[in-house]
Amino acid sequence: MEYLKLEKEYPVHVYETGPDGKLNLHSLFDYFQDIASDHAVRLGFGRDDLMKQNQFWVLSRIYSEISLRPSWGETIILKTWPRGTDRLFALRDFEVRYPDGRTIALATSSWLIIDRDSKRIQRPDNIRSRLNSDPSVEKAFPRNAMKLEPADGNGRSAPHFGVRVSDLDINLHTNNARYLKWITDSYDLDFMLNNVPLSAEINYLAESRFNDTIAIMISEDGNNGNLFNHSIMRTSDNTELCRVRIRWEKRSM
Repeated sequence: MEYLKLEKEYPVHVYETGPDGKLNLHSLFDYFQDIASDHAVRLGFGRDDLMKQNQFWVLSRIYSEISLRPSWGETIILKTWPRGTDRLFALRDFEVRYPDGRTIALATSSWLIIDRDSKRIQRPDNIRSRLNSDPSVEKAFPRNAMKLEPADGNGRSAPHFGVRVSDLDINLHTNNARYLKWITDSYDLDFMLNNVPLSAEINYLAESRFNDTIAIMISEDGNNGNLFNHSIMRTSDNTELCRVRIRWEKRSM
């Protein structure tokens, strides 16, 4: 059942890199979103297919570990495959590697199907449940992306800002990877120049829209070195929109 896997090449563009010329974190997650969307369409349950049933996909959780950071001008290969369902979640895994086989990153994600009118979660139907048919399907990680804790209220707060037109996706909601960009922008330049991400895990909790005012809380997990928890909030009603957990490592010179 090779059709259940998709591979695509991605050249790393200059606008997808940071000050060090390496692929930035939110662009990596843009790649995950792009290939997942493409594969869902090929398998017959993409955005337009679900819209016919008045439903749409929502990314609920995603977890990635990063081993290597590609540079501007390099070409990398992404592979993705659905991994069946877990209760209400449809699972999808990813592998990123160089053409010579070196692993760059692995990721696992959990998706929900939402009814457009009621906004209620829908159980994956029999067509999607068929993706459970191969119990030997490979896994990116031993565990799925998990529920995260919010940032500690005693942590620091980044300056507030508004959701802009450039943050929005086709549904007029904030694009999934944009939350990660907001998080990395909440760090100062010195930190970003001297640290690299080893892992990132995200829980998406609520939607944000144009002109919402956003606040970000950041707290360090004192028991786990360079591990930081983040809560992204909408200030008008104090709704928590997203939780992000990133492990950093000091950059080797």
